[in-house]
Amino acid sequence: MSRKSDLNASDSPDEILLGVLNVVERDARTSQRTISRELGVALGLANAYLKRCVGKGWIKIKQVPPRRYVYYLTPTGFAEKTRLTAEYFSVSFTFFRRAREQMSQLMARCADNGWERIAFAGVSELAEVGTLCAHDYPVSIAGVVDSTQAGRHFCGLPVRAALADFDGIDAVIVTGIKEAETIFRAMENDIGRGRVLAPSLLGLHRDLVADAPSVAIGSAE
Repeated sequence: MSRKSDLNASDSPDEILLGVLNVVERDARTSQRTISRELGVALGLANAYLKRCVGKGWIKIKQVPPRRYVYYLTPTGFAEKTRLTAEYFSVSFTFFRRAREQMSQLMARCADNGWERIAFAGVSELAEVGTLCAHDYPVSIAGVVDSTQAGRHFCGLPVRAALADFDGIDAVIVTGIKEAETIFRAMENDIGRGRVLAPSLLGLHRDLVADAPSVAIGSAE
């Protein structure tokens, strides 16, 4: 369901630019392949963003023997990195605040319905926020369903490949940011309609949750 970081799956152009600038600042002798690997993007995409940074005058390239290149940030590049960093932290804080509010609302919904044993679907930052919110409600998180991370632990919770690997689950909260609708439908098939919830920040289609009005709650902002 999820890559190492779901946020990487939906990186904005500015986040990728910031990643390129950070890698170059840290290691002038880096390579396009290293940038690709560290940012979790295709080699061609890393190359395109590196060229964009060069074109904007943020990065300079110097050839050194034998057939190697050194990349370094220009003063303009440092200024742009500072701007993008501040913007990134602002967006991250907004995400955390929205996630906390909406996951808390879902925990309250579960408590009101008498659903005490909950599972998350998808390893992500959203699931991490959910584990914090759960402490404020009379619910317990049994674990996380995520086939790509099965057998590991996430925030102290066991990660399993399928919902059937957990016993006595009352409801599922979708926390996978990538392919959230696919995850939602899969969980419905396993536990039944009306017992799968999702924060509205995931942007699930209204028709998908039409028969379960308590699923998508909280403002979308």
